[in-house]
Formats: sequence, C-alpha cells, structure tokens
Amino acid sequence: MAENTAAPVREAWATKIGLVLAMAGNAVGLGNFLRFPVQATQNGGGAFMIPYLCAFLFLGIPLMWCEWAMGRMGGARGHGTTPGIFTMLWKHPLAKYLGVLGLVLPLGVVFYYNYVESWTLAYSFFSVTGKYFGIATREGMSRFLTDFQGINSPWHVSLTAYIFFLVVFSLNVWVISGGIAKGIERLAFIGMPVLFVFGILLMLRVLTLGAPDPAFPDNNVANGLGFIWNPDFSRLTQSKVWLAAAGQIFFTLSVGFGAIQCYASYLKEKDDVVVTGLTTSMTNEFVEVILGGTIAIPVAFAFFGRDITLQIAQGGSFNLGFAVMPAIFQKLAFGQILGTMWFFLLFIAGITSSVALMQPMVTFLKDELGYSQKKAVAATAGVTFLVAHVAIFGLKSGALDELDFWAGTFGVVLLALIEVLLFVWVFGPDKAWGEIEKGAQVPAPRFFYYVLKYVTPVYLAALFIIWMVQQGPDVLLMRGVSGADAAWRWAARLSLLAVFGCLCWAAAKSDRIKRICEER
Repeated sequence: MAENTAAPVREAWATKIGLVLAMAGNAVGLGNFLRFPVQATQNGGGAFMIPYLCAFLFLGIPLMWCEWAMGRMGGARGHGTTPGIFTMLWKHPLAKYLGVLGLVLPLGVVFYYNYVESWTLAYSFFSVTGKYFGIATREGMSRFLTDFQGINSPWHVSLTAYIFFLVVFSLNVWVISGGIAKGIERLAFIGMPVLFVFGILLMLRVLTLGAPDPAFPDNNVANGLGFIWNPDFSRLTQSKVWLAAAGQIFFTLSVGFGAIQCYASYLKEKDDVVVTGLTTSMTNEFVEVILGGTIAIPVAFAFFGRDITLQIAQGGSFNLGFAVMPAIFQKLAFGQILGTMWFFLLFIAGITSSVALMQPMVTFLKDELGYSQKKAVAATAGVTFLVAHVAIFGLKSGALDELDFWAGTFGVVLLALIEVLLFVWVFGPDKAWGEIEKGAQVPAPRFFYYVLKYVTPVYLAALFIIWMVQQGPDVLLMRGVSGADAAWRWAARLSLLAVFGCLCWAAAKSDRIKRICEER
C-alpha cells in the first residue's frame, strides 16, 4: 500500500481549559505523590528544595517552553513528533534518527508504567472491599503486595495482578482511540478535577490529624512536616543530591520525553505557549510540592516516628505507597474511604500520564506514515502490550528498574540536551526565542533567553558527564548483577534497542520526512 505523503488533516484541542488540564495530566503522575516526598526526605529535606528550584528555573521552565514551541511549530506543518520536528530544525539525515528517541523514551516508560498503574486501580478495589483490612503492620502489607504481584510464584505474576493489568491497559487503549479531543481531553476534564478534590481532602485530613498516639506526642503532623522540610545544608555539597533534584524535575514536568511536543503540536499556530506552558507547570508544582509533600511522609511520621519514617523513605516509593499508607488507613476513621481516595487519586495521576506517553507513537504513525487512527492505535497497543511482559515477568529481577533507568532517567537527559542544542544553537537562538514568544499573551522574561542559550545546555551537559563518571561504568556493565537478573535486564535493554531500530527504519521510510530535507 502506497504511503500517504500529503499533509494529514490533524486534530485540535477543543478548549483551552481542556489543553491545560490534559497537559497538567501529562505532568502530574505517580511521581508527584510517591517519588517526590521520598526524594526530598532522602536528600536533605528542605535543603533538597534548593537544587530542586534551581533545576526548575534553569532546566524545567526553559525546556518546557522549548518543547511547547517546537511542538506548535511542527504541528503547523503536519509534524507532531520529534523525528519530523528535529528534521525541520536541522535538515540533516541524522536528525530524524535523533528524533526517534522522542518516540522510544515515552514508549519505554509505558512498557512498565501501565503495570504499576494497574496496582493503584487494584488497591482502590481492595480498599473499597476491605480486602487488606486486618493486616495492620507495614511488614504484613509488604507481604500482601508481594503476594498480589506474585513475584515469588512460578510465573512471577499473580492472576489477580495480570487481570488488573489487562483492565488498565484496555482503558488506556480506549482513551487514545478517542483521539485528542474526544479521548485524552475528555479524560482530563473528568479525571483532573477528581484528582484535585481527592488530593485536597486527603491533605486536610492529614493536617487535622495531630498526634495519633498520646503516648508519643512528638509524633505529630507538624513535626512530620518539619521532618520533610527542615534543611540539612551539608547535603548540598553532594553531587547526587543535585542529580536527584534534576531527575525529579524531568520526571515531574515530563520534559525530555517527547510527549509535550506531541500535545503542543495540536495547538493553533498563534496559540500562546508562554503563559499556558507556565500555567500547566505551576499546576504540576502545586500538586507535587503542596499536596505530594503534605500527605504521605508527614502522616507516616505521625504514626511511626522519625526513625521508622526515614527507613520507609529509604525503602522507596512503592513501599511508601503500597505498604505504609494502607497500614495507616486502617488506623483512621473512615479508612476504607480514605484508602479508596488515595489509590484512585494515584490511578488518575497514572492514566493521564500513560495516555500522554502513548500518544507520540500514534501521532508519528499518522503524521509520517499516513496510518489511520484505528491502525495507529492498534500498532501502538500491540508493541506496548508485547514489551510490557518483560516488565511484568521480570519484575523480581529488576527489568522494570532497567526500563525506568534507560527510558526515564538516562534517556530524558540525553534527549533534552539534543533538543536544546538543535532548537537554540542549530535552528538559531533568535529564531527559537521568536517561536517561543509568537502569540504570547505576556512576553517571556528576557532573562530566559540567556538561560536557554547558555545555562541550560551547560547544566544538561554537566549532569550527563557527572553521571558517566560517577555511575556510568557500574550501570553499563551491570556490576553486581548476574544470573536470571542479568538475563531479564538484558531483555529490557534489547527490547528498547529493537523498538529503536524499528522506528529508525520507519522514519527512514517516511516520504514526508524526506521532503523536509528537500525543502529550501
């Protein structure tokens, strides 16, 4: 069948508020409520906010404006993903292959994200039915989570967990089948207000909790807030704290993935990106810093005290969300309702992010290869479903962690560095700034012109070099990993490489991308 080389008729956002909610939904994810409080606690408490705010100012905001502007510029010419957009910026055969990273990285996250997302829906059901009630200790809830996941069973997955995965995966496919306005925007219109209401109600319940055990009056929410926000300034001399803060900004704003460009490509050519982009970023920061920083860690401190809460934070995000919080809900009045609200809030945060991460592949197949919506969704769903099983069956061996590192940590810094170099230094700083300010309701501060031109690329390059020196050799060589664990981790790596290779081939075959290089 001949490829359609004409510019396709593209969708558009139906409303401005729908765009803002969808973009906020893209950014607001599980990391806002689980990853952020753990990262802050592990890296100096309030002192963590200094490198966090630096990363937000010098990386988050500039990259966010870059990606919005690139997406809008590409969409105006029928290219909604980075292979086409990068080729527009740099008319060189290599550009489209660099742009393939903007397809592989969001897919790489989705390969495991849908599975983790399904746990939140399962635990919403468990809260409603009271299934885990009666298991009142953290240790007991940890065993409950392990049994639910089935990682110690012969297949390393339980039937219950797999059924919930199928349900959540089907919901994601159903949403993206509806397209931009009738699928993703409708989800955001319903989901995001529910998320805000549940988040605020949970925050208020935590703030009115006081000291749950009169025998330990110091174990209270006020001291819990102090525990997460009191600064340990000595930690600022540690490079890993600055790396963790930058990683959290990438993760929370969804910059460096290629998803923002895709969403922004459905803007009109004169639509504002300065105010709208900043609005969605500040919405995300409110959810993360105010709501995310006020719920899980402070309530854990109130019930368990400082030392155990520090152990909880060291145990990671999953331990906090799926072992500690259910144990706490059982100690509270209306615990089943609060537990349902908590896990359904996480589910909404998860699904609004996962559909955003699946959309770039759908858009690429439609824009560059002329696929129909139905065919593009089917192809995306097929690849995602197949590779997701590497994360599911290899969970115990670290396959999920391997996908998360390459797609959600290493890859996003690399793609962000590439895109800022192409947009600012190859395309030209003045033209790039002009694209950002086109149609702006309020001009962007000129300060960010120089940040974007000098500070952001140097900051990104420094992060990349520091990682390569400090952690690169151990990660690349899988030091300390052997046997079945190494096999599953290699399966995760090879899956990403296989998808990258197939998409490079598809980008090379696209006549629409070829025509960009022929234009003068």
